[in-house]
This record gives sequence, structure tokens and C-alpha cells, in this order.
Amino acid sequence: MTTPIRVLLVDDHAIVREGLETLLSEEPDVAVVGQAASGAEALTQAARLQPDVILMDLVMPGLDGIAATRRVPDVSAASRVLVLTSYSDDGRVQEALRAGAAGYLLKDVLKPDLLRAIRATARGEAVLHPTAQRQLLRQLTAPPPRAPHDDLTAREREVLRLVAAGRSNRQIAAALYLTEGTVKGYVSAILTKLDLADRTQAALYAVKHGLATED
Repeated sequence: MTTPIRVLLVDDHAIVREGLETLLSEEPDVAVVGQAASGAEALTQAARLQPDVILMDLVMPGLDGIAATRRVPDVSAASRVLVLTSYSDDGRVQEALRAGAAGYLLKDVLKPDLLRAIRATARGEAVLHPTAQRQLLRQLTAPPPRAPHDDLTAREREVLRLVAAGRSNRQIAAALYLTEGTVKGYVSAILTKLDLADRTQAALYAVKHGLATED
């Protein structure tokens, strides 16, 4: 006879835990071995019970589900966390997976899909609710946010590099064959675009973002 998958239920709502236990008790290959109402209690129970799968809610008082997930390997190395939550926003999905969750489900999941997810998680497979998949894909394919210096023209970058090198407007003008007035205009535009107060801040910005050297 196959050993049933040992499941720990973690949710701060008793009615949710009781409903899940009733649902899972109908399956011969799944056994609910414990319940927890918080992240801290989940870690205590995981250490004591060493479950195969932890069904983990995310939003709970005290230690939340993401923090608890991050610490599960410290108390039960073989346990795998399957998030079961009402929240599908991009940040939570990515944060939960980074914390070590093996899967991410929403509470609107149907019973057959939940059971498949629990069995897949126990086998070491990754499981994502379709909504969570879309959220994660959108986040991974989104263009990186633009930095302030992305709006600098090639000439402004050149002037900024010379400012970072400690050159005065007169020296920059001589190096680039410009008038001092033109250089002063470029410096002013640079400070405005980077939202900086003075040349010193501009020089520090250039060094920090790798703009102080020639490409």
C-alpha cells in the first residue's frame, strides 16, 4: 500500500482549514497530519510533523506565509510548500517563489486541480495557477524600468563624463570645441534630467552608474 502524502494545512481562518481537511480526507492517498493558524505555528508544526506538503496561506497575523515559507527548510528540509491564497498580484507570486514555494494556487481552484497540485508538489514538481502563471510571465517579460540617465543625449553623456572627471566648464568647452555658454546649458539640462542639485551630485551619479568612463 502506498504511503499517503502527509499534508499540513496553514491558514488563519479555521473554517478554511476545516473545509480543506474535509475535502482532503476523502482521498486515500492524502492524509492531513496537522493544522496551523499562523506562520510561526506552521514552523512549529512542520518541525514536529515533517509533512510532505505544506498548504500555506500568505496573509496571516504575525509571521506571514512568505516569511514562513523562507524558513521551512530550516525546520523540515523535505517539506515542500504549496501556496494557497486569495491574492494573485505580481509581487506576491514572485516573492513566494523566491522564498522557496514549490507552487502557487488561488483559493478559487477546483478540487481536482488542488489534488493534482498536491500530488505534483509531493513528487517535486512545480505548480502554478493559470492566473499566477500569467502574472509571473507578464513580470518576466516586462521591459526594465528606465533610469533617469537613459534620457540623456550622447553629447550630455559626454559632458557628464567630463564633469565627473573634475573638468570645469571652460575645460569641457575646450575639449569638445564648444562655447562655455553651451556647456553651461548642457550641465543645466543634465542636472534637470537627473533631478540633481549641483555638479558634485552629478559626478557622484556618473560614477555610481558607470557613466564616468568612456564606452
